[in-house]
Order: sequence, then structure tokens, then C-alpha cells
Amino acid sequence: MTHGDSAGPVCSLKFVTLLVVLGPELLFVGAGVQLQENGYNGLLVAINPQVSEDQNLIPNIKEMITEASYYLFNATKRRVFFRNIKILIPATWKANNYSKVKQESYETANVIVTDWYGAHGDDAYTLQYRGCGEEGKYIHFTPDFLLNDDLTAGYGSRGRVFVHEWAHLRWGVFDEYNNEKPFYINGQNQIEVTRCSSDITGIFLCEGGPCPQENCVISKIFKEGCMFIYNSTQNATASIMFMQSLSSVVEFCNASTHTQEAPNLQNQMCSLRSTWDVITDSDDFNNSFPMKGTELPPPPTFSLVQAGDKVVCLVLDVSSKMAKADRLLQLQQAAEFYLMQIVEIHTFVGIASFNSKGTIRTQLHQINNDDDRKLLVSYLPATVSAEAETSVCSGLKKGFEMVEKLNGKAFGSVMILVTSGDDEHITNCFLTVLSSGSTIHTIALGSPAVKNLEELSHLTGGLQFFVPDKSNSNSMLDAFSRISSGTGDIFQQHIQLESIGEYVKPHHQLKNTVTVDHSVGNDTTFLVTWQTSGPPEIVLFDPNGRKYYTDDFTTNLAFRTARLWIPGTAKPGLWTYTLNNTHHSSQVLKVTVTSGASRSAVLPATVEAFVERDSTHFPHPVTIYAIVRKGFYPILNATVTATIESETADPVTLKLFDDGAGADVIKNDGIYSRYFFSFAVNGRYSLKVRVNHSPSISTLAHSIPGSHAMYVPGYITNGNIQMNAPRKSVGRREEEQKWGFSRVSSGGSFFVLGVPADPHPDVFPPCKIIDLKAVKVEDEVTLSWTAPGEDFDQGQANSYEIRVSKSLQNIQDDFNNAILVNTSKLNPQQAGTKEIFTLSSELFTNGPEHQPDGETQKSHRIYVAIRAVDRNSLKSAVSNVAQASLLIPPNSTPVFARDYLILKGALTAMGFTGIICLTIVVTHCVLNRKKRADKKENETKLL
Repeated sequence: MTHGDSAGPVCSLKFVTLLVVLGPELLFVGAGVQLQENGYNGLLVAINPQVSEDQNLIPNIKEMITEASYYLFNATKRRVFFRNIKILIPATWKANNYSKVKQESYETANVIVTDWYGAHGDDAYTLQYRGCGEEGKYIHFTPDFLLNDDLTAGYGSRGRVFVHEWAHLRWGVFDEYNNEKPFYINGQNQIEVTRCSSDITGIFLCEGGPCPQENCVISKIFKEGCMFIYNSTQNATASIMFMQSLSSVVEFCNASTHTQEAPNLQNQMCSLRSTWDVITDSDDFNNSFPMKGTELPPPPTFSLVQAGDKVVCLVLDVSSKMAKADRLLQLQQAAEFYLMQIVEIHTFVGIASFNSKGTIRTQLHQINNDDDRKLLVSYLPATVSAEAETSVCSGLKKGFEMVEKLNGKAFGSVMILVTSGDDEHITNCFLTVLSSGSTIHTIALGSPAVKNLEELSHLTGGLQFFVPDKSNSNSMLDAFSRISSGTGDIFQQHIQLESIGEYVKPHHQLKNTVTVDHSVGNDTTFLVTWQTSGPPEIVLFDPNGRKYYTDDFTTNLAFRTARLWIPGTAKPGLWTYTLNNTHHSSQVLKVTVTSGASRSAVLPATVEAFVERDSTHFPHPVTIYAIVRKGFYPILNATVTATIESETADPVTLKLFDDGAGADVIKNDGIYSRYFFSFAVNGRYSLKVRVNHSPSISTLAHSIPGSHAMYVPGYITNGNIQMNAPRKSVGRREEEQKWGFSRVSSGGSFFVLGVPADPHPDVFPPCKIIDLKAVKVEDEVTLSWTAPGEDFDQGQANSYEIRVSKSLQNIQDDFNNAILVNTSKLNPQQAGTKEIFTLSSELFTNGPEHQPDGETQKSHRIYVAIRAVDRNSLKSAVSNVAQASLLIPPNSTPVFARDYLILKGALTAMGFTGIICLTIVVTHCVLNRKKRADKKENETKLL
């Protein structure tokens, strides 16, 4: 379920040997982009099915990446280039002798091409959800960006933009510009443009023409509409992460050209390091050397692949171990729901089962109506065998045989593998699996399930799930609900609105509500499952008060399921359900609700849950993520809760946050995060995320999340101002949420090793503070940050250690020897709380401090960093370095402007005012002296 650095359980030596003998093509299948002999292999570009077919789109993608390859090769000093790329063509486009898709899918693509769905912007951007030096999720281009040549005036050539975004995606660097803070006061008390490098030149522009910067000042604030326009001809060669559109820019900022004072995201997220420093520390650079000679690398090769018929095969364990803990019953209930509700129409579906041998239960059937679905349900296993042995390879072999009868190969097919048994021979078929071209989703039932099972998912790009042996766990249904076709077409997918399971005492009720919001409602289904022989008494109310009873549900007594399908579009609002346990013993009752988009013009809210890596070793935490949005617009202020289940321990519930602190990288980007480290046992853990949003005027986005290539408003060319067309906005949108909404999604599973069996000392420090800010107000500097916890981002730290310096190098390289601030009166608050602390500027204007050799003594800035300490003296990593200017005159604190120019003092304006006043005084004195002299001279003459 992760992207990039998942390792999974340790593979056997036999499996490693298999990988060594694989050919290059098979080696990179399911493994994402790999660097081999300076060339990137396996880059996948996927076009969304909603994008209209255009004969120019594919040639333009090829041209963009070809240009990017040479530009990247030179920018990295002959280190890397793009060797081979696959472009995934939507099945909605006409067939044109494209190759057959294998494991490639839209959901696993590195680059996606899709519209903003109603928005008018064409920004290319990269979704970064982790910290500095960490890979992002994907690069996004709109079709218009790739087709409209007029946009290159503002963004630069597409190849250059691609390299800018690739650095975000691959190496985890951030933008060096800042649209919200394009100006700042540097250490010499001068107004500076936020840029990298500072050698890039231009002029101020206000009221349509050039002007000195002081003309942009009105009553100590910047005049709205003032901007800085860059010269189109430059001598500066850096930086690509600032303004890749300049023809002279061919490098990343390095230590000698990087501007550490600039208030940009690169400095904040990467501890003031240059982009080149971060890039050269990456695995790509540590494991490769520059190419010798002067020749350019070969141009990239492109292969076009297109999905054909959707083919799914259920490969189900029927060994005697499936009889334990209601495993077979849960499988029957979930598989029936998948076949009746989740799997898309026109899909070919087959069913195989296995114990020590594999069996084809039914050949492929295409789903065209409900009768086809019911027929497939009839082939689900009704009983388990007496045999305990399991052979996963035998089951998969039957699945491949079944699929190959349709098209000759298993390319593009999907296997849903469910097993509860151990199988020491599972690695025997890894080579067959890799060469099959099939994607395998694995569902492990109970802790004894195959140790290397997840490797099948890792190597084929599939999802992995774990179902603990707990009767009230809904993990099996959640797993089947999570598995989609992978096409990226949200309008063809089912969205899970509810998933709950509870023990209900005899003659007691399970009562709750589920919200059907206006963006969903089509193909809505309520599923009720139970444990005993007969169904509970069901009463369901729609928002208008209409009642549905048990008799209105379609029941399957053998599988103990009751399903109600709402015809047409379900009414928006609160649906209330009551399940009465009419039996004489307690039992688990479960409810699952799914629905589809109400209409193609309205995007439904979605949640995508996942973990940073598929495995971890104690005491390293796992980071949990949930992306909550409508289309690409982040949904803010949602209540997001993660539930983590292991085999034996009680479930752990965590609230996830989008506050730009702790595990969360960027505030208000719709990505909710949290550290999880409460490991009770070794083994597998299952993740489920629930999202609720109350009725309100919901702000969908302050801005589209991610790192964007800069759009340049205009240039100075030959002394003339040449403005580009205004950038199309994709900013804040507000939308009324009359009913609010609810969503549930499985986040798959992960593996934990090394958990101590006995009680252990505290090994969890507070998390790093990443949002420290410093603001100078008169004679004080006010610091603000989000409180970390006693353990990572949970609990309450014991104390803070704050240090300041007038030397950036000092505080960055030698934090322990910077000036220590007295924080005895500063008591840390609960994690997630906003902290504020004020320093007197006398501390650093009068205090002695060693200056490094060669560093100016005239710096007018101070640098502050902080770390938290827990009650056992464990310390967090040092925070980001905040900075503030010391010499802003009294009573002239900068006021923040809304759009362009922020944080400028009134130094220039007051300077001119002072000069004028002085001139008036001097002139007045001179005139008075002259007048007195003339008077004296006249008096003398009279005498």
C-alpha cells in the first residue's frame, strides 16, 4: 500500500536469487521507477479515462520527456536521464495497435494527466506528502498544459517544467519561490526578493510601469499590485527550483548560490540546505557516477500500453484452517458483496480455490446483469476441506490458466488472493507471477498466514490487507470494498460511506445514522451481516421517513447476509438504521454502506488511506496518511480517525491532523497524518480510516496542494515590459455542505518486527518541530510553533530548549553552543496546541557570541531553533531554523499585504521622510541666519 520505500517481511534467500536472474524488464515490474546505469527505467505516465482523445497529446508527452531527459542530464552534471517510459492509454480511447497492459494502472502511475474537473488552472504540480529528501506521490499535468503552446510563455518549456516537478517527486526538494512572501528583509537590513539565486535580476513594477521600490510603499505597507518583474536575459545559471523558465537557468542552487535567508519552503523543510545538497544525498547519486565523455545519452524510448477487457479472478483458500474464527463465513460475506456490488459491469470474473492443490470453481463469466452476479456467487466455496496444507502457487496457477483461455496471456488481469495458511513454498512461483503480467491483491486471514505473502503484492503493484481473527472486525469487507479497477475513473467506482461491526447483547440494538450527501446516491447498497442462523430485525429510515424492513432486504441465509439496493438516486440526508438482536445470545452485527457518484458533473468526496512503508522495526514509527478531497481540491476541517488492529491486542484509535506539524508536512493540503508507534505485538496490523464532515459552508481549498512550477507574470525584454496572460486561478472554492458527509476506507496492512515481549524503557522522543516562526515586534521577537508530544506527536513534552544566534552557520551546525534562552516559565502544552513565546531583543543585540571566520559582524538578523525534551530526557531533532530582522525601526512593524508583497518595513519611506524633514530644518536655519545677517548689515549701513 505504499509508494517507494516499502520493504515488507524479509524475503527468503531463494527469492533474492530469483530476482538476480530476472531480466531487466521483469526486475522493475511493480517496483516503480528504478535507476540503472544512469538511466531511469519504469516511469509510468497515465491518462485519465475522462480525458478526451486528442491526437496531439501523446506526441507532446513524448516531446516533453525527451527534452526533459537532456535538460536533466546536464543539470545533474551528466548523472541521470530518462531511458524508457510507458504511457498508459485509457480504455475509453480507440484501440490503435497499443501493447497490452500488464501491471500498469492509473493508481500506481508516477505522472497523471487529467483535468482539474471544473477548475480553470493549468499548473503542473507534484503531490508531496512527506518531508525533505522523501519521494512524492505523483506529478499532475492537465491536458491543456500539454496541448496549449501559449502557456509556455508563463511556465517555460514543458521539458524544463517536467524537470522542476521531477526534482519534487524523486528527490523531495521544495520550491524556492514564495507567492505569499515574495519579499523579505535580509541580514543587512535590505529589501530582498525571495529567489534563488540572488543573482537573478529584474525591476519593480507598480501601476503598470517601472518604479523604485519605495513607490510601492503606502503608510508602511506594500501597495497591492506591486510586483517584481525579471529580466528575460540573465547571467545567472541557477536555479531550476526557482524559475526554470529562464533560458540561462540550467542548474540547481548549490551551497555557493543558495539563499538561506529566503522565506521559501525549501529552506523551511530542508533546514536551509540547498536543493543540490539534498539531491546529491539521494540514493540515486550515492549509487551512481557521472557518465564519462562528452556524448549525450540516447533519447528515451516510449511504449504505449492500453487496458483491454477487465478480468478478475478470486483465488480462495479452502484449507481446514479457514474453518477457524469464522474465516470462511467472513470470506463468503465479503466475496458476495464484491461480486454483487463492487466489481464493475462488463468485467470478466472467475473463481479458483486451493488447499494443497488448486481447483477452478468456475471459468470466466462476463458480468452484464444481476443474474450474472448471482451465478458467480453460487460458485463461492460453501465448505472447507479436511486438508490443512495450503499451496498458494497451485491456486494462482489455476487462476492464470483460467485467464489465459480468454486472451492467451494473463496480461492486465487481477488476482484477489485470500489465504489463512502458511506455505513455505510460496517463493517457487514468484518468477511465474512476475512474468504473468497480472496484479495480485493479497488478503491475509489471521496471524499464521504466509510470511512472504505480501511480496506478491509488492512485486506486481497490488494492494495488501490483513484480517485479524476478531468477530467484530469488518476488515474483510473493507478490503474487498477497497479493491477497484485501477482506471482512475471515480464515476465508475463505489465509495464506502459506512463500515461498522459491534457485539450486540440479546434483545439489544445496534442503532446509528449514515449520511448520504448530494455528491453520491447512485447504486446505493446497505449490507447487513450476522453470525447466528437468522437475520436480525432490520428497520431503515430514509431522510423523508420512509421505512425499509427486513423483508425488503435480499437475504442469503447460508452466508448470513441481507442486502438492500436503493433504486435510482438515494435521497440525500441522514439514513437511520436499527438492528435488533432477536436471539438469546450475543452476536456481532455489521453494517456496510456503499454508493456511487450521483452525476458526472459533481465530484464526490473521497478518502485514500495508506501508510508510509509496509513494514517497520521497533521502535521506528509508522506514518499514517489519509488524503481527503473532492477531485483535486483538499477538504479542510474534516474529522479523520484511523483505527489500527493487530491479531491479539485491542484496536488503537488515532485522530489524524492536517495542521502542518508533527507527521503532517504541509498545513491545509487535505492530507491528514499521524505517527503510530503503539506496537503491542509482532506481526501484521490492519488500517482503516473514517472521515466525517459536519454540515457547513465547507472551504474546499485555500490552494491546490503540492509543489508547483512558477508561473511568470511577465519579463523585461530589451528594456520593454512584456506581460503574459494572467495566470488562471485554481484557488479557494466554497461549497455548501447541507448534509455533511461520511467516508470509510481501508488503508491496507503493514508488518512490525522487533517488538519487545517484556516492558521496555521509553524509547520514543518528541517529534521534530517543523513550523517554528519568528516575528520581530518593536523590541521583542515572538516565536510560535505547534507543540509536539511526550512521544512523537502524542501526549505532552516536559520542556523546551530554545537557542538563538546571530550566525546562521552557528545554529545550524552547532546548536548546542548557540545562546540558550531561559524557558523556565514556558510549560509545554498538549501535542497539537499552538505555542507562543516572546524574547527580548536585548538578549541577542548585547550578548557576546563567537562569529565564524569570514562571517560579517554586521548581520542584523537573528536565527532561532528549538527542540523538545520529554520526562526521560529524550530530545527531539532540532527544529527548522526561524529568522527575524532586528533593525526594523520602532513603531514601523511591517503589515502583511494580501497578495504579492509581504514583510517589508517602512525603512525606505521613513528614510526619505527623515531626509525631507532635515532639509526643511536646515533650510529654515539658513534662511533665518541670512535674514539676521541682512538685518544687521542694514542696521550698520544706517549707522
